[in-house]
Amino acid sequence: MFGISWLDPHKLIASLNGLALFVILAMVFTETGLLVGFFLPGDSLLFVTGLAVAHGDIKVGGNSVPIWLMCVLVSVVAFAGDQTGYWIGRRSGAALFNRPNSRLFNHENVTKTHKFFERYGSRAVILAHFVPVMRTFIPVAAGIGEMEYAKFVRYNVIGVLGWGTGVTLLGVFLGGFKIVADHIDLFTIGFVVLSTIPIWFEAYRASKEAKREAEELKAND
Repeated sequence: MFGISWLDPHKLIASLNGLALFVILAMVFTETGLLVGFFLPGDSLLFVTGLAVAHGDIKVGGNSVPIWLMCVLVSVVAFAGDQTGYWIGRRSGAALFNRPNSRLFNHENVTKTHKFFERYGSRAVILAHFVPVMRTFIPVAAGIGEMEYAKFVRYNVIGVLGWGTGVTLLGVFLGGFKIVADHIDLFTIGFVVLSTIPIWFEAYRASKEAKREAEELKAND
């Protein structure tokens, strides 16, 4: 529709020459399990994956990957990624986050992560899957805080199924509509915009909170 061919999952998947499944799973694991993956577009990736699966574009050995298998693989890999993040936090996360002069492991990311955890408690393990950046750092924070592992796993399974399977199925469901298939770039752009709303909301809330704290500090002087 807009001539933005790289937003068409059919063309994007085709350009990977049969490696699409492995690339998708590698990106999911990197975002959920490795701290360097916090910038990856997980929500958009799963949505586009669902669209591609709905049209049989993801193939292995010439055979289209079925919907159920795609959901299982994404959820399992996301679960494995979260476990990796938890144990990174449990064993060395505190030292990493306290490294001086680091753009990634800095106090701002640590503060945001702790505030998210304090606000939602154990539910943060579930909710963080739907919030970019938090999706990467919350498992690490759970490890640093030595959250009971069995409890972390329980909440993690719920979050992984809700996000990994849920967002993928959303793409599959919408991909079955002709209007979506005919305007796939428009719907992809729309979902990308929607998936950034939590970021803007948290940024706005943090800005208001900082302004309020500054005013209170000024009033107390």
